[in-house]
Amino acid sequence: MDTGRDRLFYGSMSIALAVTVFCGFAPTYYLRVFSGGPKVTINGGPFTPLVAVHAALFTAWVTLFIVQTSLVAGHRVRAHQRLGMAGAVLAASMVVVGALLAIATAARGAAPPGMDPLAFLAVPMFDIILFAFFVACALRLRRDREAHKRLMLLAYVNLVAAAVARLPGILPLGPFVFYGLSFLFVVAGATYDLMTRKRLHPVYLWGGLLFAVSVPVRLAISGTSAWKALGAFLTRTF
Repeated sequence: MDTGRDRLFYGSMSIALAVTVFCGFAPTYYLRVFSGGPKVTINGGPFTPLVAVHAALFTAWVTLFIVQTSLVAGHRVRAHQRLGMAGAVLAASMVVVGALLAIATAARGAAPPGMDPLAFLAVPMFDIILFAFFVACALRLRRDREAHKRLMLLAYVNLVAAAVARLPGILPLGPFVFYGLSFLFVVAGATYDLMTRKRLHPVYLWGGLLFAVSVPVRLAISGTSAWKALGAFLTRTF
């Protein structure tokens, strides 16, 4: 049941996630946009039109999430449902553009220090796959409010790892650290469930487990010859 406490909690989570995104991308995007200064990616690459579109879509998602939680908090469920159609289109656009950008970045030979670009391609590609999966499940279960809002939160958390990795001093610590810090948002949701409902919702149990397991799985796959062959095939088009 959607209670006032739920609306406060998920509204607060939307703000916390938005702040995390802003802090992570401020040095290379938000503050430079406002100041008019030169924009570069975290790898020092050019701020191409594809990067600009990706950033705009991601920002739109952050804004939409706040708006949607606000509509629910204000009992404007019909408006929330109508706007959900735009959210579905936005999510699909993010999947396409995100995949293209990940491939283009690998093709340029860019990756965090010490990582092979083709191997690192597995990290953002898994992010995109899981995001698409969680959003698709959320849309499929949109009439089940309890499952829907938790699935949308998981989709968001899956993306916010990119912002967490950009926080000062985090990226050199590796994927287990920045994904682990991102997972704290899932832990917060699970803790809230246990405190208010005395049980863990299956979405947090199985979705959270999928998110957690995906990290070592993608890292294990990234070093295989099969993955590098697939990466090489994908990057030939750029």
